[in-house]
Order: sequence, then C-alpha cells, then structure tokens
Amino acid sequence: MNAKPLQFLKRASLIAGCAAGMLISGSAAQAGTAASETKTVQTTNMTESENPFFAPSTLPFQAPDFAAIRLEHYKPAFLRGMEEQLREIEAIANNPEPPTFENTVEAREYTGALLLRTSRVFSNMSSANTSPELQAIQSEMAPLLAAHSDNIQLNNRLFERVRTLMYSDSVDELDEESRHLLTRQYRNHVRAGANLSAEQQTRMREINARLSTLATQFSESVLNTTRERAVLIETREELDGMSEGRIRAAAEAAADRGHEGKYLITLTNTTRQPVTASMTNRETRRKVWEASAFRGLGHDGHIDNRGIILEIAALRAERAEMLGFSNFAEFQLENEMAGHPDAAYQFMLDMLPAVKANTRAEADAIIALMRADGIDDDLQPWDWEYYAERVRADQFNVDENEIRPYFELERVLQDGVFYVMERQYGVTFEERFDLPVYHPDVRVFTVLDEDGGEIGLFYGDFFAREGKRGGAWMSSYVVQNHLKGDLPVVVNVLNIAKAPEGEPQFVTLSNVVTLFHEMGHGVHGLFSDVRFPSLAGTATPRDFVEFPSTYEEDWAIDPEVLRNYALHYETGEPIPLDLLDRFLEARQFNQGFDTFEYIAAALLDLDWHTLTSQEIPTDVEAFERASLARHGVDWPFVPPRYTSGTFNHVWPGGYAASYYAYLWSEVLAADAFEYVQQSGGLGSEIIRHYQNTVLSSGGSRDPMELYRDFRGQDPTVDALLRRRGLDPTPVN
Repeated sequence: MNAKPLQFLKRASLIAGCAAGMLISGSAAQAGTAASETKTVQTTNMTESENPFFAPSTLPFQAPDFAAIRLEHYKPAFLRGMEEQLREIEAIANNPEPPTFENTVEAREYTGALLLRTSRVFSNMSSANTSPELQAIQSEMAPLLAAHSDNIQLNNRLFERVRTLMYSDSVDELDEESRHLLTRQYRNHVRAGANLSAEQQTRMREINARLSTLATQFSESVLNTTRERAVLIETREELDGMSEGRIRAAAEAAADRGHEGKYLITLTNTTRQPVTASMTNRETRRKVWEASAFRGLGHDGHIDNRGIILEIAALRAERAEMLGFSNFAEFQLENEMAGHPDAAYQFMLDMLPAVKANTRAEADAIIALMRADGIDDDLQPWDWEYYAERVRADQFNVDENEIRPYFELERVLQDGVFYVMERQYGVTFEERFDLPVYHPDVRVFTVLDEDGGEIGLFYGDFFAREGKRGGAWMSSYVVQNHLKGDLPVVVNVLNIAKAPEGEPQFVTLSNVVTLFHEMGHGVHGLFSDVRFPSLAGTATPRDFVEFPSTYEEDWAIDPEVLRNYALHYETGEPIPLDLLDRFLEARQFNQGFDTFEYIAAALLDLDWHTLTSQEIPTDVEAFERASLARHGVDWPFVPPRYTSGTFNHVWPGGYAASYYAYLWSEVLAADAFEYVQQSGGLGSEIIRHYQNTVLSSGGSRDPMELYRDFRGQDPTVDALLRRRGLDPTPVN
C-alpha cells in the first residue's frame, strides 16, 4: 500500500518538510495567526520534561519514546509546533539580506522540527492504534493544520524570495538536488495559490480548511463502517468450509462484542472479501459481500458518506479551477509521471481488451463449475472468490490447506523477506527489545549493513486489531538526510489475521506478497541517501512511489526464495517441487479479475476528479454506475476493488486522481524485475546498481531519469502483461 496513507499525514509532512508556502498580508492572515496564538497560550504550558515531543528523542535513532507519550501530549505539541514554525518562517521571509539558496530554500528545511516529530507519530497512531480520543484530536487539529499550511504557503514575502531565486542566474550554479528542491518549493507555492488575488486566497483557505475536516470525517467513518458492517453469523453450519482456526477466531470476535455462541466475520477494506473463498454456503457469502460492497452509502440506515464525497469532489474541482486547471485531475497529475489525466486514461484503456478477454475466460470456467454444482443462477460477485479457488483446485490440483503449512509467518519474515534483503542489498535485521513500542505486537529491528554499521531502525506491526484501519502501509518517524545527519526510522503496518492463542501463525500468499511489498517501501526509506529531508525516501510522485514496493513482490514467488522460506512448519521439509510448480501456475488464474477490478476503481477515481465544479452529480451511486458503463467495466460479477463509499485512497488519502499509480508503477517494477533476472538474478551486481540509483535518490531527481540510469532505457508494458498472465509472449 501507499507509503503515506492519510491526507492528515500528507499535509503534516508538507508543513514540516517545508515544501510549502506562506502567509498572505492583510486581516485574513492576521486573524488566522492570532487565533492560533491564542490557543497556544491556553494549552502549551507544559515544560520540556513534561512533554516528550518538545525536545528531540534521546533514544537511539531519535526513535519515538512510546513509553512516555500520552494522549494529552499531542495537542500541546501540535499547537506549539505550529507557533514555532511560523516564527521560523517569518524570520526567513523578513531576512533583510538578499535571498540565497542557503538563507531561504535550505533554511526552510530546518523549520518545523517539533511539528514534524508530533505529526509523524500521531499520523501512524491515528491509523494503526486509534481511539475515540485520538479521533477527536485529529478532528480538532485538521483545520488548524490546514490553516497553518496556508499561513506558510501563502506568505507573499517568502514566495517573493523563492521566485527571485527561481529566475536568477545563480540557479545554474546549484547542484542537481538543490535545483530540484528549489523548483519543488516554487511549484508548491504556485500550486497553493501564491499568485492568486487576496480575495481568491481567502477562499482557498476556506476550501482547504473544509477539505481537511471532511477528509478526517471520511477516514473515521470508514473505520467505523468496518466495525458496523461486520457480519454476525448465527450458526456454525453457515460457516461450512472455513478452517477450524478461522471459525474459532470468528467465535472469539463475536464473544468480544457480547455475542457468545455466535460468529463474527470482520471485513477487509476492499469490496471483495477473501474469507468467502472457503465458504460453501452461498447465502453466507452473499451476506458478507453485500455488507462490504454497500458500506458508507447509507443503506438500511447505516453510515452514509455520500454527502462527504460530493462535497470533497466539488471543493477539489473549485480549487483546481481557481488555479487555472480544467479539473482536479489535471492539477493533481501535473507533477506526476503521467503528466495529464488523458495519459492515465489511455494507459488503462489500452490494457482493457486483453484484461476483459482473460476475465471472460475466467468467468466461463467459474460458470461451468457452478453449473456442475446445479446452480443455474447468474454468476454473482459473491461467487467469484469461492469458485476461483475451486477452479484452481480442479485445474491445477492445488488445495489451499495443502499449501498453508508451508507459510508460517516467522519463517516467511526471517527466511523470506529478510533473506531477500540480505541477498540483494547485504543488510541484516537484528531484533532489539530495549525500545518502547505502541502495542505489544509491534517489533523493532536495527538494520545493519555488510560491515555491521547501523543504517536505521525498522518497526513491524503485522496483525489486525480493533482500532487499526484496513490495508497496509509504510510510514517514517524519522527521514534520512545529511543536512542534519538523521538516520531513517520506518514502520511497516499490515493487517494479518492473528491466529488463536497457541496455534501456529500461518499466512496467506496475499499476506506474504504484502510483507514483501511493504518492505519495498521500507528499503526506499532506509536506503535514502540525500541531503535534504523533504526529498528523502518515498517523497516521490505517486506513480513512482509504488515501483520499489511492487518490484519486491516478485521475490516472494521466486523459486529460489520460496525454497528458502516455504518449509513445513513442523517437519522443516521444503515445499515439494510438484506442489510448488502447480502453485505458481495456479497463481496466474484470476489475474484477469484482479486487473479488471483494479482498473474499474482507477477509472472511477479519474471520473470523479475530471468533473468541473458545475458537473458534480447529486446521486453518488448513479454516477458510479454511469462511470463503469461508460468505460465498459460494468460487469456485475466484477465490481470495482473499491466503491465510492469506502474509497479511502482517494477521498481522505493522497491518491486522489492517482489510484492508477499502482498499475503505472507496476510497469516499471515488472520491467525492472525481468531485467534483474536477465542480469544474474538474486545477489547480482545489477541490484546494487538499482539500490544506488533508484532507492538512494528519493525525490531528489526526475523519476524517469532515475529509471533510465538504472535500466538503460524506458520501460515497456510487455513485462507487466507477462507478470499478470495477460500476454503469453515469452521473455527473449
């Protein structure tokens, strides 16, 4: 999943990373500043010894002191952090000396340290370990942070200094990374509205404040829908086909909610629900799927996000139009690799014929099996997961229960993920138990290079629990930079269903691939080697940031790697070669469905964000149906991976108009992986070249230049089609 999952975190990182602008002159700006200062006086009377955020952490790598951090520390730290950064920004803006790179652009990299420390911890806690109290703080802080960002981004004096540098002859004397930082700061000012009139800037502030509130509301609502729409099952018979371990877990979940003797099926964050793959009872599958698909749409009196969706879409369109763009997607993609929504549309639509052909063939195989079972009904979305597994079992002689004993979590982590990291990059992970964590399940590792030198710190938070949002992501508590000499501290967060107490912790292949994927984000942060904090690690365009993570996925099913970690949890025997071959072959089945549901969601995202402010509909579900029909992806048995009511990536998240980025990045990843395999595979020197170009550069250079430096040419889509089983053409 994405490296920075929440809009809250995105805005906080822009503020603290100094990639944003400044304060407008006049009463509106003064009123906003005064309000902030008044709140600060009232709530930040803690001393440094009383609030762990007020001074840098003294723990190794400046790791957060979770043992000392309490709920009451966040708000005072946020408020004082905003106050301190405004003073720092004003000092830069009012510097009587002529602007230089050092006293303006570089100086901004030092501002906002307290706010940055607070935001990074809070953002991960509000996703990974939230509570009603944290949600209340988030709701209160979101508009204040939006106003604070505007106070910086719309500061005319600061913008004038940056603009002077941008168009001065001295820019040619800067090194590439410094020029990149200057350009980014200038563009961020302009894109924030620095060239707008005072009246327009006032409206821009209103829009930003409202959007921040709506994003927080949507995030909290989606988390609440997962709990609200969990499916309560009355009898064990209705769960026929599920493993004993999963049934016991469902019974425990129900008991925890006060439903002793019943069973509770919790939902993942996608429309499809993998748990239905083993359910023989079609009616139970229907209940689970419908509970998932209709979340957030107000059905039967449940949580309704439709008003939030329409208001966010309208405000984003208005903001883009104020800045001279036709729609929000044009604004958003200006700085992405795609450059324009037309390119993103064309990229996906060009793939669609092959995807639809594969999906139709998969559907035909499923329908044939349904008919053999005596089901004459139409294929429904709640049938797909179950019968896809049946097709795999029939056509490829693969049984999930036969494979499961070879995927034990600790062995996958140590002999799979960490093994691949050592073989590729020479790094090792040494677990440590001396640092505090925010939940007992969280683990901490020091990352060491080949000579035993410390590279950074890695946190792993692997298990699903109440209070953790769905999906998986990577975040940073500290980003690498040479300016201040900081080493990276990163965290990977997943949602693996925890085994009942005393039972082995098996994981699905999907879990395994996600572990590798998130570690790809992790090493992007850990191997960063840049001067400036705001260009470090995953600070890249959205349609590039998923490249390193997706590249790592293919190592999960590499035969050499599988042989190292796919060992029977009791006997230690490697997975039989025949089973492994059948398993890898079976994995190609369902790639049509997987790609179809993804493209449908990505097209829906673009359609929402290519609307003008005058085109915003009144009916969310009608718009969604029309969008899918327009692109020919309205097949009822393959719904989009996310429907509008729970599309966390795009309404509160940073992937608005950019959900296509996963597939775009996969083009790079598939091309890169094939190139590595052709150049020697695991342990080859070409991987170190990849590390020293792509992973080390963060956002300090143009992403396509980085790719060409590594690969020697532009990527093609061919490897992606082969990766997904959509093109039988063999590798040359």
